[in-house]
Amino acid sequence: MERLQPLIAGLVTAVVGFASSFAVVLAGLRAAGADERQAASGLMALCVSVGVVAILLGLWLRMPISIAWSTPGAALLLTTPNTDFAAAVGAFVVCGVLIVLAGFLPPLGRLIGAIPKPIASAMLGGVLLKLCLAPVAGLTQAPLLTVPVILVWALLYRFARTLAVPGALVAAIAAIALTTEGLGTLDPWPPVEFTAPVFDLAAVAGIGVPLFLVTMASQNVPGMAVLSGFGYHPPLRPVLLATGAASVAGAAFGGHAINLAAITAALAAGPDASPDPGRRWIASVTAGASMIVLGLLSGLAAALIVLSPPVLIEAVAGLALLGAMSNAVLEGFRQAEGREAAVVTFVVTFSGLSYLGIGSAFWGLLAGGLMHLLLRPQPASEPASPRERVTRATESE
Repeated sequence: MERLQPLIAGLVTAVVGFASSFAVVLAGLRAAGADERQAASGLMALCVSVGVVAILLGLWLRMPISIAWSTPGAALLLTTPNTDFAAAVGAFVVCGVLIVLAGFLPPLGRLIGAIPKPIASAMLGGVLLKLCLAPVAGLTQAPLLTVPVILVWALLYRFARTLAVPGALVAAIAAIALTTEGLGTLDPWPPVEFTAPVFDLAAVAGIGVPLFLVTMASQNVPGMAVLSGFGYHPPLRPVLLATGAASVAGAAFGGHAINLAAITAALAAGPDASPDPGRRWIASVTAGASMIVLGLLSGLAAALIVLSPPVLIEAVAGLALLGAMSNAVLEGFRQAEGREAAVVTFVVTFSGLSYLGIGSAFWGLLAGGLMHLLLRPQPASEPASPRERVTRATESE
């Protein structure tokens, strides 16, 4: 049984990662302008990219390096103004290139690290809050479908927390099956849709740059921290180069970004994966292989979502992101110093402001950064020496 432990942990890691947030990915891609086939293709591209990178890094470094798609990045797409999907794909490519550059250019990584954590967390909180309100909207727009989903989620969250979101998803699928005709005609095979990128300045500023910042600050940095907590210290450069290059490759087929896993990383790197830390890399490699297999279900997943009321799937996505949203808000407002800048970032981001075709996440980050600079305490000047005081007195005379 001990030899099977990392294989089981890897399978659980993949299933939990896929089931807990694929709805967020599909909703985000549709909001960015993708049609049904393009969104399903994007989900498939993300699954394959995640799987290939996890397998390669695990076999090479012999560490449980779990890879995931950027769930906060997918939520970010829900706040973007209406755009052509080709322009969004161009922004995805730019995001991947920036991740690669962060691996080649350490100063770029340090520049991202220089963004005050409260501002970065507040931006993420503002992005996620709008989606986390979807369960409330579902109660008014489709109560008969939404109430069972919320009840299942709440009960499982109380007694089996890791199953809460997958359970809510199963409840949503059951609700769709009971209220929708035509399930027998669904095509389960994933479509492969190539979308030539269009590089639009507004899309790059409103999608590409915020997506890069969210992916680095909310996924890669915490992902490294999780691995470090379990005693693993992989070199960051190959991780960034691999995930950035795979993000660029997957963008042409609709994928937005992949990165280090943060939450599910603990499933593969922790003792439940294996008592022997030297064998836990098998779990992350297994998770990668399982994600590739799950990618074959992307067509079915996208078709189910098309058949359901949009608010129902958004409600499941909102339930999945409640924990991430609460953590982001807590980190943003935890310290009194810099709280004003965090509040400005949060409010502007949540407002949905769109100007010059650029979404609210960019403007929230910009507004919060300006407020931070405005309120930054000035360094205290050193007291003048006796000689300087005498000189100043003489000059004044």
